[in-house]
Amino acid sequence: MTDDAEETGGDRPVVFDLAPSCTLSDVSEGDRYHATVNGVVDYGVFVDVSDAVSGLIHESSLDTDYAVGDRLIVELDEIRDNGDVAFTPADPDDYQTAAVEHDPEITPLDSLTVGDEATVEGEIVQIKQTGGPTIVQVGDETGIRACAAFAGAGVRAYPELSVGDAVRIRGEAESHDGTLQLEIGDVTILDGETATDVHERVAEGRRERATPADVDPLVEWEAFEEIRSELVEVARLLRETVLEGRPIRIRHHADGDGMCAAIPVQQALEAFIDEVHGTPDAARHRLKRLPSKAPFYEMEDVTRDLNFALEGQARHGQKLPFLLMLDNGSTEEDVPAYRKLAHYDVPIAVVDHHHPDPEAVEPLLDAHVNPYRHGLDYRVTTGMMCVELARLIHPEITDDLRHVPAVAGLSDRSSATAMDDYVALADEEGYDRADLENVSEALDYAAHWLRYKDGGQVVSDVLNVGCDDEARHEELVEFLSTRAERDVERQLSVVEPHVESERLDSGVRFHRVDLENFAHRFTYPAPGKTTGELHDELVREHREPVITVGYGPDFAVLRSDGVRLDIPEMVTELNEELPGAGVSGGGHLVVGSIKFVEGRREDVIDALVEKMGDADLDEELSAAAVDD
Repeated sequence: MTDDAEETGGDRPVVFDLAPSCTLSDVSEGDRYHATVNGVVDYGVFVDVSDAVSGLIHESSLDTDYAVGDRLIVELDEIRDNGDVAFTPADPDDYQTAAVEHDPEITPLDSLTVGDEATVEGEIVQIKQTGGPTIVQVGDETGIRACAAFAGAGVRAYPELSVGDAVRIRGEAESHDGTLQLEIGDVTILDGETATDVHERVAEGRRERATPADVDPLVEWEAFEEIRSELVEVARLLRETVLEGRPIRIRHHADGDGMCAAIPVQQALEAFIDEVHGTPDAARHRLKRLPSKAPFYEMEDVTRDLNFALEGQARHGQKLPFLLMLDNGSTEEDVPAYRKLAHYDVPIAVVDHHHPDPEAVEPLLDAHVNPYRHGLDYRVTTGMMCVELARLIHPEITDDLRHVPAVAGLSDRSSATAMDDYVALADEEGYDRADLENVSEALDYAAHWLRYKDGGQVVSDVLNVGCDDEARHEELVEFLSTRAERDVERQLSVVEPHVESERLDSGVRFHRVDLENFAHRFTYPAPGKTTGELHDELVREHREPVITVGYGPDFAVLRSDGVRLDIPEMVTELNEELPGAGVSGGGHLVVGSIKFVEGRREDVIDALVEKMGDADLDEELSAAAVDD
């Protein structure tokens, strides 16, 4: 500290007054310091020159008695190899005092190792009070780590701390249940320029790290490029969300394409969350995936999600989550739920391939990816898009996903121009078309019986994403797909004799069936799947434009082939023409569903048939044309 003395100027001796946080790195042999006696023993007195720097004045150097708390000036004689410090009393004349602030070496959070005595700086992203210590999650530009302080069982330590504070923490890195944790020695809430510097450094580091990986798409598909640029932005948003310590909640359609969309993204996010937090189970508390009961975000679902989020905020100090809607969320029916979340500033992103209502939903969204916005349509499935999204988030997952776009396409009967390439890519991974169809059926069967629970490892094993046992995957797919096929055949055997058929004025073959009275209920396949399987049989039989409607007391499921049905527009018109019928629903150009008031079923079905008769024929939407 000789340079500091010279800078103080003049011939007057300098006595340094150390800040409490100063360490041995801030002192030098031969310099003088203000000290406080902290202990008296037979062989001398112990003094503190800061909270972290203490030493002994040997009795041989003392010419007077001292008591605990006495102030004096000391000179640092020696810093021994073992860290012990020796002082002697000093009595300089006409001295000047120079304050010394501690400028510690800051250790990046991702560089901490067990046993380190370290000082870290960052932002508080979460404060959780356990039955024991207070756990403060701190994030810097390299990651997020847990810091623990104990003030008593269940007692909040450092109550002055808040989420968002810029802090400097000194402590020792220890292992707790196999996870690195910094045991807090002291905490300083930073302010002024120091705090601003920390916030800016952390923000810049997060922006850089949030940049998605630069990976080529799995197949060359020119029409997909504009969509892919939007997926890059969603990937950046999600990575930034993880780096901020904010939880993520995934909602997705409960069908094959929805599963093919959600599971890869879930696996990619889990890997990135664990990487950022430096622990293998971090994602368990910060990511939740749930299927949605309806083909839109119902008020029941948003209420449960919001209640869960607010409980997490109150009990665990978590930020409110980022909502990611997959294979769902693009329509006007989603707006009430989004408006409810807007009261809590919950960010929302949607990746979907259903016919959208962009003017209704986009003011409420942070990101919206939908092929219709680029002149494409439902044939670009959400599963295809989300495989690329997952690879942008965590490219190391790629080898697990090469077969998934083909499964997604077959699940939603896509005739996209890239389907052949996706099927060929899956074939390189050992999946022929029959294998892919079996995985699709098994996924659909599992989703049905899960009753809108996430399915966890079961659906991962069926899709073979994150599955660690290839034999189990194959056995599970064979078992579930065989049972699905059996149940479909049983259902069709009772439904087909009751199908009513007619030729519409447009030349379209129209088929309808009463599923309430002529189908097995509350089992697999459900009405939507039943109508779809029946429709596929009829298309193969007739190989010309076909419309199939399966209806119940208050619903109708619609399927078409070679006919362009604008189902959202039909719903709008039915509501105008049939006031009080309560018509709602939506879908693609060739598949959809509507609901209505039970007592108006006959009026709704009759009006619907009339509109279908006026629908345009479109050979591009024909499965028969694709097969040819």
